[in-house]
Amino acid sequence: MSRLGVRQCAAVLAVAVSLVVGVAAQPPATFHAETRLVVLHVLVTNGRGELVTNLDRGAFSVYEDGRRQSITLFRRDDVPTSLGLIIDNSGSMRSVRASVEAAALAFVRASNPLDEVFVLNFADQPRIDVPFTNDVHVLEAGITRVDSIGGTAMRDAILAAERYLRDHATRDRRALLVVTDGNDNASTVSRTQLRKVVEQSGSLVYAVRLVRESSSEDERSGDGELDRLTELTGGAVHYVASMSDVDSAVLEIAHQIRNEYTIAYTPANQALDGSYRAVRVKVARPGGLNARTRPGYWATPLRSIP
Repeated sequence: MSRLGVRQCAAVLAVAVSLVVGVAAQPPATFHAETRLVVLHVLVTNGRGELVTNLDRGAFSVYEDGRRQSITLFRRDDVPTSLGLIIDNSGSMRSVRASVEAAALAFVRASNPLDEVFVLNFADQPRIDVPFTNDVHVLEAGITRVDSIGGTAMRDAILAAERYLRDHATRDRRALLVVTDGNDNASTVSRTQLRKVVEQSGSLVYAVRLVRESSSEDERSGDGELDRLTELTGGAVHYVASMSDVDSAVLEIAHQIRNEYTIAYTPANQALDGSYRAVRVKVARPGGLNARTRPGYWATPLRSIP
């Protein structure tokens, strides 16, 4: 992940072992060793944009500030995720709200059955309408009980979702999906503040932006905020022109989340000196492959989301 999910942490060696062998249910070992891991969630595609999911550890090389790192953990299975659905509930979404709800539920059904999902609706204010659950019926009831009204406080909504993940998520992999039709016009949190939060949290951020034919040229092109924000995390934004395209986009995102590689390494430079560390993942295979992950992380002690 990543630019995806880079997590700085004091990691217990027993957890690392369980990730490697995939036996988290076994009792942890008694030997503990404190070290700092950087966790990356990596999506690999070929030249046609198709997912490549059959690579082994030896195909990957990880570099931090240009220096090759030793891979400590590697997984390519479908890891359960803590997911947040962030749905634009502003007045402009009223005419498509029912279709957006259907797309959100399709996203849930296409995700790992062991995922936990929460729903946050936002207009002028963000609101958690469905706490974490894997019950589709509970999600359906929560998604469909709101009325579209107000402005678009998207940054405030993403910040609220990050806080909720921090306080309640039980899965190591975490992702957010934003569905909106407009630029932010009502948030109190700044772009810079939100950027710092997503860089530190390690959560993937994906987005689907609905752009109508009646939109102005400026509205169609947007201001690039979603592009920059998702890129920081290893996610992506999909610009779509119809509700059928929304359905396709959310299903593609669900498929991508389920087919990411999890790679972790112990940085050769363990200093928590506040510096920014650039990260790059390379894939060695004939024909050329593209690895998408987050571009780096800040080497600072893990801090609370404000």
